[in-house]
Amino acid sequence: MKTDPERFILENTSLMAPPHVPEIRLWLASEVHDLWLKTEDELEALGLPPPFWAFAWAGGQGLARYVLDQHDIVRGKRVLDFASGSGLVAIAAAMAGAVHVAAVDIDPWAAVAITLNAAQNNVALECMQGDIIGTIPDADVILAGDVFYDRAFADLLGPWFEAAAAAGITILVGDPGRAYCPKDRLEFVAAYEVPVTRVLEDSEIKKTTVWRFA
Repeated sequence: MKTDPERFILENTSLMAPPHVPEIRLWLASEVHDLWLKTEDELEALGLPPPFWAFAWAGGQGLARYVLDQHDIVRGKRVLDFASGSGLVAIAAAMAGAVHVAAVDIDPWAAVAITLNAAQNNVALECMQGDIIGTIPDADVILAGDVFYDRAFADLLGPWFEAAAAAGITILVGDPGRAYCPKDRLEFVAAYEVPVTRVLEDSEIKKTTVWRFA
């Protein structure tokens, strides 16, 4: 890494509560920061992958809201938050009473952000950095917020989720209408109207659905 991640995160984000999950506070980029305006070349010069961890995505907010409101889905269970980003959904699961929460992301910067955010919310998480697609995790529940944004990635997730479900793992997905969400393989659970920012989305409100992978 060319830049110290913790220092960069603290200097380029603000402590904020996502609008749909106000009981959680995260280090996030806001519209007053220029983090989202930097070009790909500028980010590469900093050694910074695209900063997905710096935004509370609509799918994650909806899924976190569901977990907090319907806490029995995770209470006393082992939970894995896949593509955790900021750690929002993992933190919600810990607050809802999960006995163990692993927050997994391929981005090492996300691992730093998750650690900072977990500490801010006084929860204990296991932070795992790496690609776990294709493995069957030691978990009762997999949570995945906003993961169907890319066709190739969605194509990888389908067989993995199928194998995990066949192993008895409950899989819940939060999705704000992404193009590659495989609705034909999902069961409706809940829906929310989630406030978002126009910096990254095409509207100020995104209808977000929580699905169970069937």
